[in-house]
Amino acid sequence: MSETLTLPSHLRAVRAAIADALGIDETEAVPEATLLGDLGAESIDLLDILFRIERATQVKITVADMADLLQGGIPDEEFGDENEVVNDTGLTHLEKVLPQFDRSQLTEPLTADGVLGLFTVRNLTDLLTERAAAAGADAA
Repeated sequence: MSETLTLPSHLRAVRAAIADALGIDETEAVPEATLLGDLGAESIDLLDILFRIERATQVKITVADMADLLQGGIPDEEFGDENEVVNDTGLTHLEKVLPQFDRSQLTEPLTADGVLGLFTVRNLTDLLTERAAAAGADAA
């Protein structure tokens, strides 16, 4: 059986959207790949990916939703310092919401701009699954 037939439907939808938006093979969109770093997406590509996911699944996710997940409602001044370097509060939150994130692996301070670069195919799939479940609960 092929890999595509055995993947959960949300992961298939995310991988297809990423591949179509970035012009890459779906097999490159592995769960642990970061969207901005490993796969080379730019911010405009994120909008395209999210649009394609919505079209395929009828579940709307915005870049703001991704940012909200990453920052968790923590005010900017509590998430990072005046130089936009993520502080201990922010790093602790990122470790909770991004299972792959390990602050001990940082080689330089993490800036606010760098946070979105941590987002992986798996994180996007998990967000889609969460939003789809919430939409189903709202419809019930």
